[in-house]
Amino acid sequence: MSVNAEALPQTGELTQAVKRERYLHRFRMTIRSTFLSLVVVAAVAVLVAVLLLPILRIYGKSMNGTLDSGDIVVSVKSTSLETGDIVAFYYNNNILVKRVMANPGDWVDIDKEGNVYVNNVLIDEPYLDEKAYGETNIELPYQVPEGKIFVMGDNRSVSIDSRNTSIGCIAEEQIVGKIVFRVWPFMQFGAVH
Repeated sequence: MSVNAEALPQTGELTQAVKRERYLHRFRMTIRSTFLSLVVVAAVAVLVAVLLLPILRIYGKSMNGTLDSGDIVVSVKSTSLETGDIVAFYYNNNILVKRVMANPGDWVDIDKEGNVYVNNVLIDEPYLDEKAYGETNIELPYQVPEGKIFVMGDNRSVSIDSRNTSIGCIAEEQIVGKIVFRVWPFMQFGAVH
């Protein structure tokens, strides 16, 4: 049997072919590693966004003046809520946003001018543009049941909230989180009070 020396690859050609294959192998491994890293980062970001820092878009007028329709806000999971905190909560397959006015066991009273008293102390509400009695069909003074919080919107004349039995007080398991930061619109970027 005879071998044609011209048909066999040269040493230089073999070296180039091996280098090319090694390069392609490294390139494929880098792409695979990058893709897997991106998938892990995306999964972690989704988990953080859903479980720890839900991002919400505001709809409606009940918080006008503080939060307007179209604002995008970040909320934080929290179990310690104080009077004045803004919370998002589930209600009939929707997420509503209102302000905490009273905690379990507190007594709430509202006069006809819209002044809110908790445990006979007038609540200072500098965030309100205007006070209003609003859609109130509960008997006042009202004691907040255990395991619930009393919430009200900042646009009191149109907000349906704990003053009305259609929503009532909010159970702790309904709470999505405490609204802490506005990310949109950029001109109002910052902490929410």
